[in-house]
Parts: sequence; C-alpha cells; structure tokens
Amino acid sequence: MRHQLVIVGAGPRGTGVLERIAANAPELYTGPGLDIHLVDPHPPGGGRIWRQAQSPLLWMNSHAEDITMFTDDTVAMAGPVREGPTLHEWAGLDGRTFADRRLQGRYLRWVYDRALAELPPHITVHHHPRRALRIGGPREGRQQVWLEDRPRPLPADLVILAVGHLDSELGSEQAELAAYAREHGLTHLPPDFTADSDLSALKPGEPVLVRGFGLAFVDLMVLLTEGRGGRYETGGRDGEVYIPSGREPVLYVGSRRGVPYHSKIGYDWTGDRPPLPRFLGPAEVDALLARPGGFDFRRDVWPLVEKELGFAHYHRLFTAHPGRTAMAWTDFEEKYAAAGDGAERRALVFAAVPDPADRLDLTALDHPLDGVRYASHDDFQDGLRRYIEADLSRRHDPAHSADLGVFLGLLSVYGQLARLGNIGSWWHGFFSYLASGPPGPRLRQMLALSRAGLLRFVGAGMTVTAEDGVFRAAAPTVPGFSVEARALVEARLPEPTVGRARDSLLRALHADGAAETPDGLLRVDPGDGRILDRAGRPHPRRFALGPYTDIRTPGAFTRPRTGGPAFRQNDATVRAVLTALNASQVKELAR
Repeated sequence: MRHQLVIVGAGPRGTGVLERIAANAPELYTGPGLDIHLVDPHPPGGGRIWRQAQSPLLWMNSHAEDITMFTDDTVAMAGPVREGPTLHEWAGLDGRTFADRRLQGRYLRWVYDRALAELPPHITVHHHPRRALRIGGPREGRQQVWLEDRPRPLPADLVILAVGHLDSELGSEQAELAAYAREHGLTHLPPDFTADSDLSALKPGEPVLVRGFGLAFVDLMVLLTEGRGGRYETGGRDGEVYIPSGREPVLYVGSRRGVPYHSKIGYDWTGDRPPLPRFLGPAEVDALLARPGGFDFRRDVWPLVEKELGFAHYHRLFTAHPGRTAMAWTDFEEKYAAAGDGAERRALVFAAVPDPADRLDLTALDHPLDGVRYASHDDFQDGLRRYIEADLSRRHDPAHSADLGVFLGLLSVYGQLARLGNIGSWWHGFFSYLASGPPGPRLRQMLALSRAGLLRFVGAGMTVTAEDGVFRAAAPTVPGFSVEARALVEARLPEPTVGRARDSLLRALHADGAAETPDGLLRVDPGDGRILDRAGRPHPRRFALGPYTDIRTPGAFTRPRTGGPAFRQNDATVRAVLTALNASQVKELAR
C-alpha cells in the first residue's frame, strides 16, 4: 500500500521541502511507493508571494547573485548536498541586478520542476489547487486533510505545513481604527501584503498617513508613484528627480525608529571572511537549551549575539583596514575573547579603535533618532534626507566594509538562534532593519520623492489617533507637529499569530491543542519541526516549517555559502518524515 504525504504550501518553502525529498529519498525511503499531495491554491514554485500576477515594478531586495534555492557544503545537515544555480546564473543576469519578483517566481517554478524530475520513479506528486481547511485524525493513526470544495479528505500518513505569510484577523487596535474609519467615511488599510492591497481609495494630492518604514512601505511607495505613471530622471543638482503624473497622494511616513531600513550593501566581499561562528555557535546553543530553568533572551542570549557581531565587525576592520586601528589583531582578538562583559569590551574598543565611526554601537544603530529633536517639520525633512544620504554613501563604500562583516555575523547568528525556538519578535525586526533593507536605488527614489514634496517624514515613535473625524499622526522627533489625513495605511505584513490567522487550518490546529508562544507563533520541535501540543509533546504525524512557527528563518531561500538555516530545517524535517514512513513500512511487514 503506497504511503501518502500531504504538504500544505507549494511556495518556496514547500518547493524546498520537495527538493530535499528528492535528495534524501534514495538513501532513506525503500517503501512500496509514495504519493505526495501538494496543496496550494497558487501555482507551485512561486506560490502567493512570488506569483506572476503582480506588478513588474516590484523588485527583490537582494542582488540576483545572492539568491539561491540550493544547498552547498556550508549547510550543516545530514542529507546530501545538491548544488544548483543562483538566480543570476539561471537567468543570465548581471549578479548585481535587483530582479523583479515575477522573474524570481519563474526561477522558483524551475526549481520545483527540477525537484519533480529528480524524484525516484516510485514517488509521485499531485498538485491540488485548493485551500486546506483542517487536519483531523488520531495522534497515532492516519490523518485526514480536508480541502476546500472537496467532499472527502485526503488521507495522510504524515503532514507537513509549509505555508508562508498569512492573512490575519484584526487585533484590537486595528479593529478600533477600522470601525472608526467606517463610521466617519475614512480609509483604513490594515497590515497586508502590499501587492494584494486595493490602493484605489488613496486619492491624488491627498495626505495619507503611513505607519511602517520597512519593505512593505517601499512597495507602497513604488505602486503609488511609478505605479500611477510617475517617472524618475537623472541629472538634477541632487541626483535623481521625480517627474509626477499628478495622480500621486502625499505620503506622511513614520515608525518606531522613524527611519527606513538600512540600504543593501553595494560592494562585494574581498579577503578573508570572519571565522564564524565564534562566540555563538552550536556549543553555546546547546548550553542554552540545556538550562534547567530555560533562558531569557536579553539576559542570556543577547550578550552572546552582541559579542559575536562585534567580533565579525572588528575582524574585518583590523584585517582590511589596519591603519585605522591602534593594536595588532592578534592582541585585540585575545583580549576581546577574554573580556567578560560589555563594559570591558567597550574599554578595549576605545583603546584599540580611535575613530568612533569605526566602532560598532548596536544600540545607536537600532535607535538612531533617540533623543533627537528638530525645531520644525521642514528641518526634520532636511535632517532625515541627510541621514539617508549618509547611509547610502556608507553602505556603498568599501572603506566601511566592517558593515559587511556585521552582515555576515547577522546571518550566522540567525542560523544559530533558529535552534532556540521562541526568542520573541524583537530579534527578527532588528535583523531585518540591519540586514534585509531595500536596494540602494529605492532609497535614492525616496530622496527624490521627498524633494518633490510627495513624501514627508513624521519621525520616531509615531503615534496615530482617531479623533475629530480624521486620523492624526505625531512624533516626539518634532515637538508640537502633527498632521491630519482621511487615510491611514499600516505598511507591514500581518503578525503571524496562529490564534488570529484567517487560515482556517491554523485556527483549527490552535483550537485542537497546538501550542503557541506568547507572541502567537506555532511551537514546534526545533530538531525536526514536529508540532508541539500544550503539554510540550511532539505530534508524531504533523510537522510545520515557516514564518508562523517559532523556528522561523530569514527566508525560504538564502545567500549562497551562508549556511542556509531554512535548508537545514527542510533537510531535518524531510529526513524525519522519510525515516518515519520507512519505519511504518517495516512495522507493516512484521505483522
């Protein structure tokens, strides 16, 4: 009797799981045959986010040479390495190109088709272009996966949930703002995937408040400017000039930090890489997991993260720019390793690195406008333009290549922290702000829109109130300033909370006893992705991977030769699944 495996989600994560099945099955699966049921209403490969039906103006936020769906020898996994082309190699692009998302979708479809072709002959894939509604079945028995518009469920020996970003029901604040908008005839767009948002209610020339200054904002900015017929020309006194179509609204944007994410670094690595991990590696993670009383992120984990990122930064500074240091690297490294706390490390850095601009200050990086005040709204526009210009200059200047060392450190740290499970949401936002920002050209466009008066900066700690029939925004960065508008956009993805997910399958799992973290993420076993119940027991037949779990990674694809945490997780889950299916076959033969 053939085994039945259901994978819910056919986007990049589901495609990565399929690739790992093709790689591991020759070694681990000797059963009579395996039917894989891939469930997703969107086409396999790209899934919802990377589908073809979206604007060609929307870009990837990584260079084409920094995107791969294939493993290499840096991935710490038990399964075999199956190398393959990066996006730029597959598409024949310049490696420094920021490709559009539709091209990435075609690459993902090719990866999916290649994985299908590499499956052993006794493994067959069936795509069901429907939504999965719920999973039933006893812990020790076959599962049933119910699909939309299908009267009978799919039987499943095992189930892997590999869904990506999901819609969610509104939280209390968003529900109150939505109700106020309906009552007063205002426009309120809650957190959403920007390409799916209906922006037609945002009228030309009218002010729009935007809360959120990350990648979702960049997409919004593009769709409301170039997407409405505007264009950029070069050659102005300040660089790029925006030529409006007259159909653009005026965007007033702010956020907790009040600044955009840092620009992508615009140069290549040369020389030796920092030997990572150094202070936060497998041994340190094992020690944290072994603590009888658990661990606290700020008390126990963050000091290790801070020391690791500092090591990556100073390794690059001392080895690539020794003229800006006052100590030999071997002496600094020895003292840095021996330094017991932050104060001791800071004293060492002050003695060894004369220029404050060469020192790594993670707190200042995370809160660049803390305590900063401007006398007027116009003064702040000038000030933030200078901040963005300085960021662009630094992130494209190899003289500051210690920043690229920090980037590699962040990737290494993320790969280690994924093993810890629930560490809260702050780290993910901090990582994205430093390591996953927009392409440099997008920040130059931001500057052009600001000079054209179509983009206005509100400040850090932006607050939004609903009163007097309008939305009103203010921030302590400019005391006394506020702006009113009849439209408010929450420029961010919905929080991936299991309890509020609109996806009925996840809600049903939650109601059925699946455990969640205090932040609402689905708890899974960090070793193989099995879903945990509220007693901490792993489900023997249900697995989950992705951004809604507490082992989420920076993405389903990654930069080549950086360890690929998602690839490692995919491999571990697939090997557990194939081993379990093989074991069940042995049990059947023994009866």
